[in-house]
Amino acid sequence: MIYTLRHVTTYTYAKPVSFARCSLRLKPAEGEGQSVIESVVTIDPSPATAVIRRDTFGIETVGITLDAPHTRFRVEALSKVRVERAPPPAPESGRGWEAARAAAIASRDLGADAPVHFLFPSARVPLLPDVTDYARKSFSPGRSAYGAAFDLMTRIRADFRFDAKATDVHTPLSEAFALRAGVCQDFAHVMIAGLRGMGLPAAYVSGYLRTIPPAGRPRLRGADASHAWVAVWCGDGWLGLDPTNGIGVRDDHIVVARGRDYGDVAPIDGIVSGSGKQKLKVEVDVIPQDEAEALALVG
Repeated sequence: MIYTLRHVTTYTYAKPVSFARCSLRLKPAEGEGQSVIESVVTIDPSPATAVIRRDTFGIETVGITLDAPHTRFRVEALSKVRVERAPPPAPESGRGWEAARAAAIASRDLGADAPVHFLFPSARVPLLPDVTDYARKSFSPGRSAYGAAFDLMTRIRADFRFDAKATDVHTPLSEAFALRAGVCQDFAHVMIAGLRGMGLPAAYVSGYLRTIPPAGRPRLRGADASHAWVAVWCGDGWLGLDPTNGIGVRDDHIVVARGRDYGDVAPIDGIVSGSGKQKLKVEVDVIPQDEAEALALVG
């Protein structure tokens, strides 16, 4: 499947901002069944400097500075991506979770995808006894790593309520877990904490999920959203699981970045020098090639 992706972020400031430094992580990732055909980022106002680099996890990051006063900051990322993944394995297949845990600890790999980077607590994913105890119910002795992770995913999907008003981007994992509610970021953080608590490497994945409009209704421009899910290392590589929807990752998921938690992969973060309130507006479109609306976005 080929997708056209459009991600527009607009900040509006009540008073002029004199200086800003930001990191942009908006280009879709390469590899694991995904390839980028083209990707362009447009920034308004034009930055004084822009430096492209890859971080520890292989994420392409654009570091920019704005040094002229402005009351509006707009970033548009437009990409075309091909996604062709193999079907997920059977839930109970693969190496046992104890063996996968031992292999992760013994690994000497320090590359971007090395399991050791994703074994330990991170800023937004502490290891909490209550979350580990919750996860432990899925980890019977000898069970496959993927089977245990898949079961944990389905339990989170059943036990947690999707509620966009229950949490925000800064809500601690402990609070989201206690509420048994939140959004995809919270579901992913809880699942990662549970997996790491049992000794399995787990990563936070940011990207997009294809949505299908109701029958007979047109796709609404800008009505899609960013998404987050989990990648678990099962001893022989990484496999994607989506606890918000209770499904394995297939061709409807488009990966942008993979890190330890949301803090590593935020689409835009940074600092601004100014005072006054600000408004944020985000518009996202995930459009399959066979939908004619894509022409209007790239024309």
